[in-house]
Amino acid sequence: MCGIIGIVGRENVHVNQLIYDGLTILQHRGQDAAGIMTDFNGKFRLRKSNGLVSDIFYTRHMRRLQGHVGIGHVRYPTAGSFSRSEAQPFYVNSPYGLGLAHNGNLTNAKELQVQLTDKHHRHMNTSSDSELLLNMLAVELDSNGSSLSIEGAPHLDVETVFGAVKNVHRRVEGSYACVSIISGYGLLAFRDPYGIRPLIFGSREVDGRSEWIVASESVAITALGFDIVRDVQPGEAIFISNSGHLFHRQCAEKVEASPCIFEHVYFARPDSVIDGISVYHARLNQGDVLAKRILEQWPDHDIDAVIPVPDSGRIAALQMAKALDVPYREGFVKNRYVGRTFIMPGQALREKSVRRKLNAIEHEFAGKNILLVDDSIVRGTTSAQIIEMARDVGASKVYFASAAPPVRYPNVYGIDMPAINEFIADGKSIDEINSIIGSDRLFYQSLEDLIEATSIGEHPPSRFDTSCFNGEYVTGGIDEAYLDALYASRNDTAKVESSEDDEIVDMHNDTED
Repeated sequence: MCGIIGIVGRENVHVNQLIYDGLTILQHRGQDAAGIMTDFNGKFRLRKSNGLVSDIFYTRHMRRLQGHVGIGHVRYPTAGSFSRSEAQPFYVNSPYGLGLAHNGNLTNAKELQVQLTDKHHRHMNTSSDSELLLNMLAVELDSNGSSLSIEGAPHLDVETVFGAVKNVHRRVEGSYACVSIISGYGLLAFRDPYGIRPLIFGSREVDGRSEWIVASESVAITALGFDIVRDVQPGEAIFISNSGHLFHRQCAEKVEASPCIFEHVYFARPDSVIDGISVYHARLNQGDVLAKRILEQWPDHDIDAVIPVPDSGRIAALQMAKALDVPYREGFVKNRYVGRTFIMPGQALREKSVRRKLNAIEHEFAGKNILLVDDSIVRGTTSAQIIEMARDVGASKVYFASAAPPVRYPNVYGIDMPAINEFIADGKSIDEINSIIGSDRLFYQSLEDLIEATSIGEHPPSRFDTSCFNGEYVTGGIDEAYLDALYASRNDTAKVESSEDDEIVDMHNDTED
């Protein structure tokens, strides 16, 4: 999962600070790397590296990132490695000069690699599928052709742009929400025909001129002082010219809106609205429905208090406490300077970080029967350690509730859930999982309840991508061979080896910071 942003501002007004601020708002979507690219006087200005946004961009970098059109990216690695070379945005010089930032994961990356190398003679410098997507867009822009201006210089029109995106949809499979700079022309944004990854745009008027923003989440739009226009529709492309004119076109021949439901469980900020659905209200509903199911199964429960696993379990826990008619308490204090453990590569690193990340408030646990609430249970690492922490400070009984169903299948659309045997729910019953994590009783949300709780708003989608819960991949084409290859490239051992290799590469190819 990554975060992307693109801005077209007024001419002669640099957008670097707006993009920087937007990336800090989207930082929760990726903490591995970040980058900003701007277009200034026909040349790209680019700064990207590993780390948090606040650690990468210094004053000297911001001064160089001139231009009134720009894009940005925060990276959480799912495909490729962890080296600085994998950070986005990527760019190619031909045609026109093209930069791109991508959120998602391409499921036919190997086929695209062969096509681009053998047929189109394109050189790939990284193992990132985002670079493949950039080059495929470049090929289609080039092959769609262009007319000539009066002066004889190449001239790009919107029909060529939308035609290129249409062909990208035909050739590229998987999930992709993208922002792209076409040097000298403007900003292009597009979303895959299933709308798996989120993308939304907004605008504002300043001194009689329109400024535009495209981002992964609505919170980045409103926090920067823009007004939301609407979501980019599945399969749709929008193009904003350098002069601030907006064009849009449905470019996919077949559209089947299937947004990722895990955005509403874990990834998105609660103050965002995605595809017309308030993330906050979806999580409230998830807590309410789960509490009702607990009451049906266990009407004479002995729960003394509901305590959330911060932060993503908090909203569901609030509603659960209300529905169960028991006190809501904050029992853990979070160290906000430790990264999200779900995103960290390697089981040993995740296990080490949980105790550094959370500290229990003894008074809220001692002698009480506690219901802990988390958004989901993936590997079970965090859950087991948190339950142990609760017992260490005197909890009499520790019950555990997951606002999501058991995660049993790899996610192939941009969430780092690749290895089935790393899921605690793999091949196990709920009672077995309960025994492994050490809780006295374990409750999971059902998939049907999760979908119902999240299907809110005026026009909720007719379906969600729920593949990590039921193994049904909305794009099709995912077989056992693909999942085996995914496991080989992304399991914890592979990640550690990849990180070690890339550290050596970076030492020999370091650039000036």
